[in-house]
Amino acid sequence: MINILIELFFIFAQIGFLTFGGGMAMLPVMQQMLISRELMTLQETIDMVAISQMTPGPFAVNAATFTGMRMGGIMGATAAVLGVMSPSFIITAVVSHYFFKFKESKLVGGALNGIRPVIPALIFAAVWNMGSTSLIDIPTIAGALVACGLVLKKVNPAWIILGAGLLGAVLFRAG
Repeated sequence: MINILIELFFIFAQIGFLTFGGGMAMLPVMQQMLISRELMTLQETIDMVAISQMTPGPFAVNAATFTGMRMGGIMGATAAVLGVMSPSFIITAVVSHYFFKFKESKLVGGALNGIRPVIPALIFAAVWNMGSTSLIDIPTIAGALVACGLVLKKVNPAWIILGAGLLGAVLFRAG
């Protein structure tokens, strides 16, 4: 059990350390690390994303909790959450200490301008990977397009997720 806790901590510490731009930017790294180690399937990562998005709190913490809980119960969830949060906490503490000192630096501004366009590309790549597995027929593609339209019309995503869940429960219930 201790091995899985250590593995969870270090997997999520790497995920936390290697990704910038918020939780959704973590998707490609998270998918690659969990799937390549055969800890989760692509479908399980899609489920993890769905659950992490519809529960309150930051995506990264929710995803770490879900994955850790699945692999190691409460202790696994704790290890994964501590892993994903540690790099952010340390990096933010260090950066915030120096940011105000160097915020007018052209080098710092250039670095931030260089990072900015990469974040949407990382999110798009993760969406593409999930979409290629999830969007398997006309009804799901139509549902995705409707959801996208609602988001663009500024409908609260929580209502969209709740509505999709209720509709799915009615249309796709087992039995």
